[in-house]
Amino acid sequence: MNRRVLEKQAILLDVTAKDWEHAVRICGEILVKTGKVDPTYVDAMIRNIHELGPYILIAPGVAMPHARPEDGVIQEGISVVVLKEEVAFKPGKEFKVLIGLAALNSESHIDILQKIAEVICKEDSIERLENATGYEEILHLFNEKEE
Repeated sequence: MNRRVLEKQAILLDVTAKDWEHAVRICGEILVKTGKVDPTYVDAMIRNIHELGPYILIAPGVAMPHARPEDGVIQEGISVVVLKEEVAFKPGKEFKVLIGLAALNSESHIDILQKIAEVICKEDSIERLENATGYEEILHLFNEKEE
């Protein structure tokens, strides 16, 4: 991607969620508010998890809720939510960080996934995400190559 993958308005820190569905809805609503997806996309994200299980867990403590482009993607992008406390799909399937994904097609999907993978595979980045106290820390993790 040639531009910043994450913008400040797509980040929420220290969020309280009552359960996984609430957390995913918060993450998806950011994508709606930033003009990346239609509200139907958020419902599709939750429906996918109900149908397929917690497949969105991509690393310890990190979930990546998403749906198909035809479920309402307007523009590619991501959202990041850091929860105050972990929530779980079931015991052993907890997460504290959500990275919402909106991709227009398979090419942009791969580009965004590659950027997310670059971030979460760094040795201390998940811990840095979980403990972030400011937007700049998260923006730097996702956009450092573009800056």
